[in-house]
Amino acid sequence: MISESERNQLVTAAVKARCNAYSPYSKFKVGAAVMANSGKIHAGCNVENASYGLTICAERSAIFKAVSEGEIRLKALVLCLEGGGSPCGACRQVIHEFGPGIPVLTCDPTGRILTETTLDQLLPEAFGPEDLGN
Repeated sequence: MISESERNQLVTAAVKARCNAYSPYSKFKVGAAVMANSGKIHAGCNVENASYGLTICAERSAIFKAVSEGEIRLKALVLCLEGGGSPCGACRQVIHEFGPGIPVLTCDPTGRILTETTLDQLLPEAFGPEDLGN
């Protein structure tokens, strides 16, 4: 679990990241913040592309940023969006790679918590590195 202070820091970072979302096609702005086991927070936003398949979700943006800065173990994730929602299947799989079982919270643009769950609840019986037999 995460402390109230960590939760507040993640919410603040996710709300701020949402402001940078590039969503001219869907008009659906999303921000995300992940906390690495080190305690460092990495934020990201959705970035759309005219070639829709090249769009990246906020969750993966934040996670890839963390990984590119040497963080490969995650402690928690907060997603900021208007009207509610949940990580897509691709994001759930990426979250599992770096933070199996972590808390996943959603908040609205004012920072009000909408949902609080875990990745295990969002992606039961997940496929991960342990399933590759390496």
